[in-house]
Amino acid sequence: MSRSRFEVKATDLLGRVGRLYTPHGALETPALLPVVHPLNQEIDLDTIKRIGFKAVMTNAYITLKRVGEEAAKRGIHSIIGFDGIIMTDSGGYQVLEYGEVDVTPAKMTIYQEEIGSDIAVVLDKPTGFSRNRAFAEQSVKETLKAAQETINTKKRGDILWVGPIQGGLFIDLVAESARKTSTLPFDLYALGSPTEVMRSYHYRHLVKMIVAAKTNIPLNRPLHLFGAGHPLTMPLTVALGCDLFDSASYILYAKDDRYLTPTGTQKLDELAELTCPCPICTQYTINEIKALEKAERIRLLATHNLYLLHSEIKQLKQAILDGRLWESVALKARSHPRLWSAFEDFTKHTNLLEDGTPVFKKRAIYLYTKEDLKRPEVKRALARIRRDCHPKKKGTLIIFTILSGERLLATPFCRRLLQQRVEDHQLLYLSPIYRLIPVELTEIYPLSQTLYPSSLHNLPTKTLHKEAKRIIVEGGYKQIIAVCLNKHLHTKLTTLANKLNIKLLDYCREGSKGQNDAAQEVLRTIRLAS
Repeated sequence: MSRSRFEVKATDLLGRVGRLYTPHGALETPALLPVVHPLNQEIDLDTIKRIGFKAVMTNAYITLKRVGEEAAKRGIHSIIGFDGIIMTDSGGYQVLEYGEVDVTPAKMTIYQEEIGSDIAVVLDKPTGFSRNRAFAEQSVKETLKAAQETINTKKRGDILWVGPIQGGLFIDLVAESARKTSTLPFDLYALGSPTEVMRSYHYRHLVKMIVAAKTNIPLNRPLHLFGAGHPLTMPLTVALGCDLFDSASYILYAKDDRYLTPTGTQKLDELAELTCPCPICTQYTINEIKALEKAERIRLLATHNLYLLHSEIKQLKQAILDGRLWESVALKARSHPRLWSAFEDFTKHTNLLEDGTPVFKKRAIYLYTKEDLKRPEVKRALARIRRDCHPKKKGTLIIFTILSGERLLATPFCRRLLQQRVEDHQLLYLSPIYRLIPVELTEIYPLSQTLYPSSLHNLPTKTLHKEAKRIIVEGGYKQIIAVCLNKHLHTKLTTLANKLNIKLLDYCREGSKGQNDAAQEVLRTIRLAS
């Protein structure tokens, strides 16, 4: 199989809408693969397909032990009754649970080829949640050895092979595992051992694990996150570059009478209403579901859980296409304090996140909190203004503020000045977000396409003072005028004017008439200095 079987259609942050081509068709990413038992399926696979899932994950090791050569004759698609894309785990979960399995990586490689897996996983040695460094090092070593054994053994060229990455709680080992595994010709990679990290709410560590893996594998390969298909963390993990997920949570939660929501799970006994619009929740009341026999209640809850998971994946795809993935991550992060802490860590990786963030977007960007000031779009714009926009040696420097939300060049103040052809003078707009912007650049994305509340007007005075001083020194202006037309920035501009001995014209409380009057006074001041 060609190693270019993954196409990226759209990106935002490190999230990608793409297509992964397999022997049974193309899988659009990001994608979640429901985990199904090869024989004891409690949810009909036709139901899973009808909900919208084009791919599932099943266990090749259990298939080997329970079905054996019959699966090799009939194929895994016939065995489980699914004509879509099938990814097979080779027994790594059993290794994690029981310590070892009685089969070699080479044997599982041959068997997965025989049963016709579309996407096949190396029989690895999961690190799990172990805090034992020696054990973690051994798991990385054995996983790499198994990966090499698989590459040496496989013969079919149409199956996509997954290179597993281990290391668990030891970030340096995750990075080492990813770096060494990426030297082998795998079609995609998978980060192991996140389940216990998530279950214990160590979301900050999850960020570190993903970053360590993502920065040490080829960008043109998909990254699968084992066992991490949960709506609470999927926006964050997609934004960090995870393309595929698998999860059995839908059925495990159902067996425990747990109802999946966009922000977690709730026990049935805690619910008074079913708030989801899926077919299950619109056809049944909460009391009707509670009254059902256990098996039927599990089936309905699991079906609802699948609908919820599929909806979450679709929303993430749309967020990437709309350029709204940051907003999705930030909104979900408010679901749990520890997830918000992980989001704060996430915002520290702006340079990494910038790689997939489009230079131009169809929509404005929204800022709400100080964390949003670390968005790649904001950081990129600030860097470009600082790098590319140098003061021109002109007569008068005019630093002004305008109420946020107004289209700058359409304001009475700017119209009046521009009509009077002030090309011999420099106008700098004081933005709470982007600091000092030459007026001729303000229509460039995202400078005039950024919306934010007044609570973000608190631009650090030291930063503003330093930037203004640099511009003044480089520009060599005859005179400098500061014009205040935004009451929220009055104190900020007044402080700046006092520190740099700048003439201040205060019209911030006089509305549109004040803008015209301010423009008139600026023009008079310029004429007097001529």
